[in-house]
Amino acid sequence: MKGKAPKESYTIMNELVLPNDTNTFNNLMGGRLLHWMDIAAAISAQKHCNRVVVTASVDNVSFHHPIKLGDVITIEAKVTRAFTTSVEVRMDVFAENIPSGTRNKSNEAYYTFVALDQDGHKIPVPPLLPETDGEVELYEGALRRRQLRLILGGRMKPDDATELKALFFAAQKK
Repeated sequence: MKGKAPKESYTIMNELVLPNDTNTFNNLMGGRLLHWMDIAAAISAQKHCNRVVVTASVDNVSFHHPIKLGDVITIEAKVTRAFTTSVEVRMDVFAENIPSGTRNKSNEAYYTFVALDQDGHKIPVPPLLPETDGEVELYEGALRRRQLRLILGGRMKPDDATELKALFFAAQKK
């Protein structure tokens, strides 16, 4: 199976925050943003896999800045690593107030998707071929993030998380 570069999965999605998207403080509701992020990440994952994908996990999503009514949201997504049947997608979310000319990074997150065949069974995905130093760094960190997800999800024992253990033991030696 031929590998793909992260740029092949790069996706930009824009949304305008309307009254129906906000809470009583005129801030974007977190659930609405998570919905938009899921769509952008799924598009990115599908571009990489050339298959239908389903969301397997969502990492911690923290909000650094409130997103206000009337702001334009920009979600940038791209695949950071491919595993056997799954891909990790990183997203950066920006909120822009066009009249004032301000743009702030609201948050970033990682979503994991599993590729499925037409019968709904897991299917192998193409490998990811990082090209830039930044892409290599994200690629290398993905295995640690994956092991942490599996531990938190009860699908891996902490003693089996070799990448995470190496990270902690390396820090103790310094």
